[in-house]
Amino acid sequence: MPSDLFRLTVHEAASLLARRQVSSLELTRAVLDRLGQVEGHLNAFVTLTPELALEQAREADQRLARGEGVTPLTGIPAAIKDVICTRGVRTTCGSRMLENFVPPYDATVVQRLKAAGLVMVGKTNMDEFAMGSSGENSYFGPTRNPWDLERVPGGSSSGSAAAVAADACLYALGSDTGGSIRQPAALCGIVGLKPTYGRVSRYGLVAFASSLDQIGPMTKDVTDAALVLGAIAGHDPHDSTSAPVEVPDYTAALVPDLKGLRLGVPREYMGEGVEEGVRKAVEEAIARLGELGAEVDWEVSLPSTPYALACYYIIAPSEASANLARYDGVKYGYSYTEGDSVWENMERTRQFGFGAEVKRRIMLGTYALSAGYYDAYYLKAQRVRTLIRREFEAAFQRCHALVTPVSPTPAFRLGEKVADPLQMYLSDVFTIPVNIAGLPAISVPCGFSQGLPVGLQVIGRPFDEPTVLRVAYAYQQASDWHRRRPPI
Repeated sequence: MPSDLFRLTVHEAASLLARRQVSSLELTRAVLDRLGQVEGHLNAFVTLTPELALEQAREADQRLARGEGVTPLTGIPAAIKDVICTRGVRTTCGSRMLENFVPPYDATVVQRLKAAGLVMVGKTNMDEFAMGSSGENSYFGPTRNPWDLERVPGGSSSGSAAAVAADACLYALGSDTGGSIRQPAALCGIVGLKPTYGRVSRYGLVAFASSLDQIGPMTKDVTDAALVLGAIAGHDPHDSTSAPVEVPDYTAALVPDLKGLRLGVPREYMGEGVEEGVRKAVEEAIARLGELGAEVDWEVSLPSTPYALACYYIIAPSEASANLARYDGVKYGYSYTEGDSVWENMERTRQFGFGAEVKRRIMLGTYALSAGYYDAYYLKAQRVRTLIRREFEAAFQRCHALVTPVSPTPAFRLGEKVADPLQMYLSDVFTIPVNIAGLPAISVPCGFSQGLPVGLQVIGRPFDEPTVLRVAYAYQQASDWHRRRPPI
């Protein structure tokens, strides 16, 4: 039995649990001990739930002993991003506005994980209302990167990425609106999968931008990503945007060669702005994919890519402006009560309840939707969105999947981009088009630059997560970057 149980992957731990070589209680205690060692350095969690985790571990051990309802996730310690509702456990979205909010229900993904035997060690820190690329916008303070505590872990799923990378849980859930799973996964050297829009239910996910948000797994390797996605995917009548599409066995796609696959490299993703170490790592990874049997097409073009960032920063803030209108201090959440009128109280609630980045995006969105500007901004952005989607469709007529960098740079220093929102937004320049088009994409570790992890992005056709996982798995089998551990 391994001495460092917390270092196990999900599938390794599941194998030990199934053979009764270790108990869920032993595994959970090891993870909680590890969490206690690193959390003071990382600030990866908003809420810890050790008592609940131990209770769920005991239930999992009983289930394993009976051999009833056992899944590959039964008894595996996990963390949940704090934008996903958990019944009886506070869900803050990293905001003062919801600092003491305790949901009366579970998100569908949490229900499904509980049915699979979830052991939840806590709720992870994040950029407020999932708005950010660095993990620095949380009301509860910034999360730090386990590879270098002076650097950001990426965002907005900052805590989930840092926790998985530092072995403070075996897997985590994140959410991805413009790169919020893939970018922190790349910066922390783990695997992060953003499913097709509609593949995973958003019921119980506190909305940022409803046409872009998607929940997905953050794991130590590709096999684990396939296992977690299999548990949370599928149609949900509670979510009108969830697709009634059959869920395949994702692990069946995990084969070590790429014969017969044609992979495209969009030239717009390899141009200026890509840090030299990132470019070198990604080009070497693409060369390895060719050695594994894939045909690599370097002539793919997605010409509207330069407009994706502007398109996103009209659509996402517009939807956020509408979604965040509910936080008025009347029904739940933070409420300012010392004003002279109900209107002043409402204004002050939003003034003091939201952080600077959230207010910036609400104002951007409200402006874009206002009379006289709707056609010039929001409507035009939706037309650009259609162009971007069509360009991806054309690319997928000649390729099975696309491969690109995830982030143009490795993790930057804490505080480096806080005063320059545009530079911060550019961190997501390669991930945002995927959300605009509603496609599946994964980040898989592919090397280092400046001693920091670099991620390779694999983008697939709608609902073709199996091909995305196949490419990522084959690459991971032929490399060992995912086995590197941060020094923390």
